[in-house]
Amino acid sequence: MTDTPMRTLLRLMEQLRDPRRGCAWDVAQTFASIGPYTLEEAYEVADAIARDDLDDLRDELGDLLLQVIFHARMAEEAGAFGFEDVARGLAAKLIRRHPHVFDADGNLLPADAPIRDPEAVKALWETVKAEERRVKAASGRQAAEPGPLGSVAQALPALTRAEKISRRAAGYGFDWADAVQVVAKVREETEEVEQALASGDRTELAEEIGDLLFSVANLARHAGVDPEAALRAGNAKFERRFAAMASRLEAAGSTLADSDLAAMEAAWLAAKRAERGA
Repeated sequence: MTDTPMRTLLRLMEQLRDPRRGCAWDVAQTFASIGPYTLEEAYEVADAIARDDLDDLRDELGDLLLQVIFHARMAEEAGAFGFEDVARGLAAKLIRRHPHVFDADGNLLPADAPIRDPEAVKALWETVKAEERRVKAASGRQAAEPGPLGSVAQALPALTRAEKISRRAAGYGFDWADAVQVVAKVREETEEVEQALASGDRTELAEEIGDLLFSVANLARHAGVDPEAALRAGNAKFERRFAAMASRLEAAGSTLADSDLAAMEAAWLAAKRAERGA
């Protein structure tokens, strides 16, 4: 039987992990050692999407798929599960989490049955996920959650996790009424940062800056903005304008190392005006 691309990938990973004939580096890896690469590949997928580079996205999705195959192979060697179990579990989850699209056997419901309101679908999704968490805890497959927000993954980037745990809290009704109130909270936290700066207490200052960042994540959520994506865009803007500033200084016969703050500020503002004009 001719191998499909998926079968080929699974076979190649099995061969790479062969203790006698495989790759020494691949054989030496563990879940813990591969974990950071998995996160890195996920970020590179997000980066390709942000750049709207579909060729690169294809490549990065392949790299991310490699991580899934790698983990599944190590789990199979440990006698825990294999790739087929991962795929089977995912298919079951998709059916379970879309009761407005599929019946219990995975058959499509009639065309007029699915819910068309995205917000209603989102609410249904959260209800199903909450029931899954309850069943897991009751079955002993995982420890009971340490609290009502305990299921939000600890490994998420801090800004993303702030948005998610604030969203979870909002689901219980603990939230501001609108974005205007969150802006007021951001101002309040900014004032507390200023007070901590004046006090010279570094511990207090770190705590207040954390509160400020958490409030900003809440503001992004209320505004319908992904805070992680917004910060990535802000980083990219700063890098772009900084490079333009350096180019302007060089055109004037100077360098970053030779320029004082006033010269850099003038070149920065010129680069900013040029970008906005373009």
